[in-house]
Amino acid sequence: MPPAALVMPLDGRQSETARAIQRGALRYLAARGLMGVAEFSLASGRRADIAAIDARGEVWVIEIKSSVIDFRTDRKWTDYRLHCDRLFFAVGADFPLDILPEDAGVLVADQFGAGMIREAPHHPMPGATRKALTLRLARTAASRLMGLMDPEALRGIEL
Repeated sequence: MPPAALVMPLDGRQSETARAIQRGALRYLAARGLMGVAEFSLASGRRADIAAIDARGEVWVIEIKSSVIDFRTDRKWTDYRLHCDRLFFAVGADFPLDILPEDAGVLVADQFGAGMIREAPHHPMPGATRKALTLRLARTAASRLMGLMDPEALRGIEL
């Protein structure tokens, strides 16, 4: 089966707007040399919308906000700082940027790509946290690919 036939199934949690922002943000990250994993479970039990890693091992977490209500009712993103070197919000073009915290980066995205409006401050993770998170990212990405290629292979295996 050619790689183009391997498609991640939708998990049903995101709105159409959030999926479009996610796609554009992932394209932006890839163009900058960061490989992203969507819906990534952190060691804390929280789920990052996107966690991405570059060739040097720097980790970004991207929190997608599809509406003002989504932003105002969801404050779990403050916990993400412990699990990344840079924290960004990814929003649509009509999102009011002035309500986003100034100590996080901002990407404006649609289904075709994204642009960086504000760089995120760099706050390096401790070495042990980085190692554990990098291993978790690698295992998550590999297991998703393996599951697409052979869904039966992972049956009964805890990741």
